[in-house]
Amino acid sequence: MEFDLVVRNGLVVDGSGVPGYRGDVAVIGDRIVAVGEVDGGGREEVDAAGHVVAPGFVDGHTHMDAQVFWDQLGSSSCYQGITTVVMGNCGYTLAPIRGADRELVTSHIERAEDIPASAMNEGIPFDWSSFAEYLDAVDSLPKGINYAGSIGHSALRIWAMGERAFEQAANEHDLEVMRQELAAALDAGAVGFTTTRNPSHTTSQDRPVASRLANWQEVVELVSFMGRKGRGVFQTSGQPGDPGLSNQDHTRRLRDLALASGVPVVLPAARLDETVRIIDDAVARGGRMWGLTHSRGVGIMQSFETRVSFDKLPEWQQVRSRPLSEQRALLTDPDVRERLVRAAREGEYRTSTAADPFKPNYDRIHVMYSPYLPNPTVAEEAKRRGVDPAEAMIDIALEHDFHIFFPQILGFEALEEDELVPLFRNPNTAMTFSDSGAHLNQVADASIQTHLLAYWVRERQAFTVEEAVRMITLQPALMWRLPDRGRVAPGYAADITIFDPDTVAPLVPDVVHDLPGGASRLEQRATGYDATIVNGQVFTRDGEATEARGGRLLRSGRMAVPDAAR
Repeated sequence: MEFDLVVRNGLVVDGSGVPGYRGDVAVIGDRIVAVGEVDGGGREEVDAAGHVVAPGFVDGHTHMDAQVFWDQLGSSSCYQGITTVVMGNCGYTLAPIRGADRELVTSHIERAEDIPASAMNEGIPFDWSSFAEYLDAVDSLPKGINYAGSIGHSALRIWAMGERAFEQAANEHDLEVMRQELAAALDAGAVGFTTTRNPSHTTSQDRPVASRLANWQEVVELVSFMGRKGRGVFQTSGQPGDPGLSNQDHTRRLRDLALASGVPVVLPAARLDETVRIIDDAVARGGRMWGLTHSRGVGIMQSFETRVSFDKLPEWQQVRSRPLSEQRALLTDPDVRERLVRAAREGEYRTSTAADPFKPNYDRIHVMYSPYLPNPTVAEEAKRRGVDPAEAMIDIALEHDFHIFFPQILGFEALEEDELVPLFRNPNTAMTFSDSGAHLNQVADASIQTHLLAYWVRERQAFTVEEAVRMITLQPALMWRLPDRGRVAPGYAADITIFDPDTVAPLVPDVVHDLPGGASRLEQRATGYDATIVNGQVFTRDGEATEARGGRLLRSGRMAVPDAAR
């Protein structure tokens, strides 16, 4: 028998968690048709000897709603073994949208997700109104990877209420307009409905994002409506949003909502605490709840090429507003350095959103000498050098011609790594919290799956490769109800990632200027990925994209259900 593609001689780690085995994978069209010992040749063959053959990785928490319009590849995700992403999280989407309200909608994404308005205005056609029309627009684009989209609460409120979405709770007429558009979005293939109640999420006009003005009953009404429709997943940023309500009480009401509505609920899980115990309780009682985990803790990537904590201090602004070549000369001037170090130590740090520079905690800021191995903190480097921490950052930046990053980890504070192992292993969590497509100059977390394989599997040996692969393939596919993704098995989509377990690792990010209009972003590549295959087409080889654009829009209710998934 002849096949379109055969991957031969690899260690098949099929996503289920069972031990890997030597075998081949045969593909016809966009489907896997045989796994094991494959007789017959392929029109195209990939030799995977010495490599793991895994399902394409699924990233269930991204904000690539805008990027998909100007980036056919889906970088940096495409360089990290990822073949499917879910976008539209935290309530931020580009649809539904009325022409007069365009700025109201994009102001959420500009500030809360740190995507330049200039890039959106230049790179996105905005030739749709409804969410269904937005999905059609994404469907028509050439894509290297797959996309699934949820409809966002903030955009939905603005659709129904206009400017009032920022001022008050919805009335019954508003709710009916929202229900109608939510129903149409789900019918068109939206995979879920998302929101945020995070008090740090604001628009570019410094006011709360629209979803924060919703009362809890509005959220319950929309999620319950989705339950009555019998489809869709509810994702939330996790914060209660209501004065006086604890995070634990909020998680309990999310559990109650999951049980009452039948809708799966997805929220962040940064530690093995009461949140995870409530998730486990919901599942034990017949509900569906999932925790999103992160392999190294959500963090901000500071760099003199992009942003550092000191940028808004007046003394620093005088230097940081200049080209890097001029900054280099100023940063070597003893008088200038003394003023900058004093300002960094004594200055007043003012932050209005999570996107703003904030007062540095040098015990939490690291020097990224390695992109995945443990790195010293700035405090440790300063002590070793015998200088102030701010001066240490200046010296290190100059020593590396500014091309070095200082990540400040925001999550996992005071946690020992051993405490994270049971969190990651919990069957009601998935490793999928990258925020890819957002925070373009601050976050480089498309590589969290690669970090899992390089650090937690190879260096720490905390997990087997089979355990880790399940966390980043089948688990997020189950979370988002993508029935034909996340496995290497007959009937599943031919999304395959081939990697060398001995060398797979993220690389240090680069600052590139390829956004529409020339704005900058962080791009991160990796080593150890031999190939990715998307819907039966070889999309990357040795870390570079081919001409194939086999990616698709994945629509809820229209994906094949393999026999093994029934």
